[in-house]
Amino acid sequence: QVQLVESGGGLVQPGGSLRLSCAASGFTFSRYAMNWYRQAPGKERELVAGITSGSGTINYADFVKGRFTISRDNAKNTVYLQMNSLKPEDTAVYYCNARTIIPAPGYEYAYWGQGTQVTVSS
Repeated sequence: QVQLVESGGGLVQPGGSLRLSCAASGFTFSRYAMNWYRQAPGKERELVAGITSGSGTINYADFVKGRFTISRDNAKNTVYLQMNSLKPEDTAVYYCNARTIIPAPGYEYAYWGQGTQVTVSS
């Protein structure tokens, strides 16, 4: 059973920090690029950050550059999102996504976690 389980969300004051984790299981984590998306109420889901399977390429949305850091530990099958200098507009459900160009037989191009709530409020 393929699973992506996010954790680390919660309530934080503006300017504070949170570290999100996404633990993967049931597939070969090292073959997949990993991404963080977020979705705020009434808005479309948007890409926050992405990292390739070997961490060779990292991309960030403009609205988080300089504040968020994505990283992965293939030995632990885990991807992280360190979020600093949080703003109220960062409030959203954050989703972990795994994506590959050529999946192994019986596997999918992409998988999604269930999300973790991040609320930034004073």
